[in-house]
Amino acid sequence: MPAISPPRISKRTLDALAVQGKRILVRVDYNVPLDGQGVITDDTRIRETLPTLNFLLEKGAALILCAHLGRPKGRPDTDYSLQPVAKRLESLLRKNVQMAPDCIGEKVQDLARALKPGDLLLLENLRFHAEEEANDPAFAKALASLAEGFVQDAFGAVHRAHASTAGVPSILPSAAGLLLAKEIYYLSKVLENPERPFIAVLGGSKVSDKIEVIESLLNKVNALLIGGAMAYTFLKAQGLEMGNSRVEQDKLDVAKSLLKKAQDKHVQFFLPQDHLIVEQIDAKAPSKNTGDSNIPAGWTGVDIGPQTAKTYSTLLSKAKTVVWNGPMGIFEMPPFAAGTLAIAQALADITPRGAITIVGGGDSVAAVQQAHLADKLSHISTGGGASLEFLEGKTLPGIAALPDA
Repeated sequence: MPAISPPRISKRTLDALAVQGKRILVRVDYNVPLDGQGVITDDTRIRETLPTLNFLLEKGAALILCAHLGRPKGRPDTDYSLQPVAKRLESLLRKNVQMAPDCIGEKVQDLARALKPGDLLLLENLRFHAEEEANDPAFAKALASLAEGFVQDAFGAVHRAHASTAGVPSILPSAAGLLLAKEIYYLSKVLENPERPFIAVLGGSKVSDKIEVIESLLNKVNALLIGGAMAYTFLKAQGLEMGNSRVEQDKLDVAKSLLKKAQDKHVQFFLPQDHLIVEQIDAKAPSKNTGDSNIPAGWTGVDIGPQTAKTYSTLLSKAKTVVWNGPMGIFEMPPFAAGTLAIAQALADITPRGAITIVGGGDSVAAVQQAHLADKLSHISTGGGASLEFLEGKTLPGIAALPDA
């Protein structure tokens, strides 16, 4: 028997789908980073699908996997072929993975019909056809005709109404895969009934990217901890000097309004009380700590300062639920990573004590992995945009299209 069972969610899950002896189309998120030679530099998204694939294979299904990679602009482009993914998946599963020449068409139909239980076929990049992103009904029908059931496991794509996410589940008997079920389980828990204190940590470069998620979280959290370049816009809105740091001048009124809303809702809104600053953004550049919230002329903020890192870590040590999206500074440069790594460590410290800790967004996930703390947290979300939209309370088309449990 498979070791993993899906968590209970509001949508139908794998265990409720008849798969034995059937061809099952699985939408996976294999949009992995490649270097200039077409070599996969991070296979996390492939590894994350293995529990679902193994579950289905053990149940006697034949699998047809479909995914997109990059932005090939609706036409075939060898730079975006899923061929490297097929090879990596083969080595991870230790099973033969057939690579289809396309994702629809007669040749693909023949390959699909020839599959036996336990076989795997990976379709070529869905986005080689413009009809995928247009959610074209004929394209969805052509994809669905390859299989007898559908499993949605690409959380990173469910916020898009595409043929493979929203079209196919309306045609075939469908269910959420283990990865998608896990994402829905943890993110719903945060939105519906979080244990308190509930703290959100938000970073990254722009306030404009996070306006809706801040507005949504202000109705739910006890405290918001802000870092990254987005903090400079909030501090500037309070009349502080930010030197050469990135400030969204056109968002100062929005920042003021969000600070006012937090006050009205009695949500504690924490901004950096000190910063690590440099005269030029370079890993070798001399840096210094400001000692207060202002940044002098000619200097640029690159991380939260040590006092802020200490304050944030202390606040997090008392939390029962934490959502973190976005780094505290330019963590890719080791001299400017201390603040981001302090947040990662604080979350790793409270998880064994029963806190629910959820990290979403590519950069914060990369930081947690860089610190070798990913396995110390409750949940690492695989969808940056999808996890933000989920937290904003939006309806995600790829989840909405699945039948209820």
